[in-house]
Amino acid sequence: MAPPRDVVKIAVQMRDAIPQLIQLDQAKPLAAVLKEVCDAWSLAHSERYALQFADGHRRYITENNRMEIKNGSILCLSTAPDLEAEQLLGRLQSGSHEGRREALRHFVLLAPDMTFAQEVISRDGLQRLGTIIEDGDDLGEVLALALKAFLELMEHGVVSWETLSIPFVRKVVCYVNMNLMDASVQPLALGLLESVTLSSPALGQLVKSEVPLDRLLVHLQVMNQQLQTKAMALLTALLQGASPTERKHMLDYLWQRNLRQFIYKNIIHSAAPLGDEMAHHLYVLQSLTLGLLEPRMRTPLDPYSQEQREQLQALRQAAFEPEGESLGAGLNADRRRSLCAREFRKLGFSNSNPAQDLEHAPPGLLALDNMLYFSRHAPSAYSRFVLENSSREDKHECPFARSSIQLTVLLCELLRVGEPCSETAQDFSPMFFGQDQSFHELFCVSIQLLNKTWKEMRATQEDFDKVMQVVREQLARTLALKPSSLELFRTKVNALTYGEVLRLRQTERLHQEGTLAPPILELREKLKPELMSLIRQQRLLRLCEGTLFRKISSRRRQDKLWFCCLSPNHKVLQYGDVEDNASPPAPESLPEQLPVADIRALLTGKDCPHIRDKGSVKQNKDLYELAFTISYDHGEEEAYLNFIAPSKREFHLWTDGLSTLLGSPMGSEQTRLDLEQLLTMETKLRLLELENVPIPEQPPPIPPPPTNFNFCYDCSIAEP
Repeated sequence: MAPPRDVVKIAVQMRDAIPQLIQLDQAKPLAAVLKEVCDAWSLAHSERYALQFADGHRRYITENNRMEIKNGSILCLSTAPDLEAEQLLGRLQSGSHEGRREALRHFVLLAPDMTFAQEVISRDGLQRLGTIIEDGDDLGEVLALALKAFLELMEHGVVSWETLSIPFVRKVVCYVNMNLMDASVQPLALGLLESVTLSSPALGQLVKSEVPLDRLLVHLQVMNQQLQTKAMALLTALLQGASPTERKHMLDYLWQRNLRQFIYKNIIHSAAPLGDEMAHHLYVLQSLTLGLLEPRMRTPLDPYSQEQREQLQALRQAAFEPEGESLGAGLNADRRRSLCAREFRKLGFSNSNPAQDLEHAPPGLLALDNMLYFSRHAPSAYSRFVLENSSREDKHECPFARSSIQLTVLLCELLRVGEPCSETAQDFSPMFFGQDQSFHELFCVSIQLLNKTWKEMRATQEDFDKVMQVVREQLARTLALKPSSLELFRTKVNALTYGEVLRLRQTERLHQEGTLAPPILELREKLKPELMSLIRQQRLLRLCEGTLFRKISSRRRQDKLWFCCLSPNHKVLQYGDVEDNASPPAPESLPEQLPVADIRALLTGKDCPHIRDKGSVKQNKDLYELAFTISYDHGEEEAYLNFIAPSKREFHLWTDGLSTLLGSPMGSEQTRLDLEQLLTMETKLRLLELENVPIPEQPPPIPPPPTNFNFCYDCSIAEP
């Protein structure tokens, strides 16, 4: 009989004792279970013992987590958490140096357990560990173990970080600022200060004033991945706790000290793999740096600002200065104003007063910053963009200013400018650390991509939103690849043409429909022979129906009609001339016959003898695309029956049908389209009953064969 659902079979072990195999009744109180286990080993005072998981962090079993015990679990009998905490704290206070080290090692092992942590904290264990850290008698392993145990206990959230004393925090800061310090101590001290900074604004200000940025840069330059990670963690914590103005000053100072170049060369491109924690901190650093653009993004242009008006004029002059000087010389104020308004229109502003285009925030002044950066750092590309589009027809010109404004909004959305940092995200962009002014440099690449895509799509003003959707997809797909440099980004995004975007969309749509799943592809392959046979039958039936063709005279006039069809038994081609406007004749009335068995080959296009004349091909450029010829035996000589199909579809149907008669594969475009359509319909019909049922990528495993086949029925034995 199967055991009840609340009963699990487990093993309980104890040092220097034979393990017990018991059936644990989850409905029975844990104290009663402990009593039974202790009685089996003849142990008195069962309240002094507790059960722990034998693997992992050796967590204590309580009434709250006992349901995690499953069949086959291995538990161990150990000292109860309250007694364990009391003993370890006693050894910390009165034990020898070696005894203190061993007690701290045991502390570190048990500190992740919530039950043990509560017992330690209730007995002032944090204060005793804090005393060891503040005294600093041993700057080696004992200090490292004390910091580790302290951190583990604080992580449970039972005690707030804000309760830490200022002398304690300053002592930990001293360990960070010391030059000669054990390599295991400083990462732990940095981690503790990070938690303090993130949890307590007041103590965070203390850390900020006591730990200089130069000291963190020194730690970052040490080729110790753990130390680098913790130094970066404290750096991002300090940046997050700073005001926007302080954050800008701190980041400017860090960039002046070449932190960006160091991260790019020695952390991102390090031989050691980048850890998840470091990836998160690089994401935070990137987000905080891009966040400096938010004030400009949120500030609309002020039409009364002299500086901003001069920036707009500089933008116009960079594109039209030579033209403006030649046309504007000697003009009065009204004519000059009219000329400027026209040039701003050529720049792609929707209004003659460009300030009205930049009144919306976002993107606000950030769009103007991008346009100015592009005009100053890529002047030739800027002039080419503006002048090239100024010379196009009005409906086909790509408006530079309008495109720049929308592209700035798009980049802010893709890079999440102004959004709060995620606590777990790791999706930083390596190229962000590859050059200064990464946002503006990215804009310069993107605006040229937009112009290229505009031309590929042959877009008009009405297609502006469609072009922006394609550019969004191009940028998002390329950023997702995380190119390591701006040049690599430029190469990849320019390779992602409009045609390639359409192809990727089609492929993804098929994937979403399940059309490209391995089981579906296998089904399509099995259906192909049957459907190809159906297409061959249709082609032969079309040949039996027959088609009217036009003859081409020596003067290249298509003035005579003739009719050709296949006999119902597929043995003979019947053909003959017909009168204009006459209906197709009956097959038996056609005078000429060509046995299929006499056909040698099927020729198409330029291989046909009736269009080999080069001059005729030049005069009828599309004629050879509709031409095909049947080569057949006429006595001992080779003869030809020449055709000019009335349409491309008829050309495909006849060449496919003749190929079928000759036993050759059908290779026309029409065959491919028909096969794809039939496969799609047949596949959907076969899968109707599986709608909304997920189809696995791999078939389920086939179980191994049985050890014997005695269960098989022998049909050869006759029943009585």
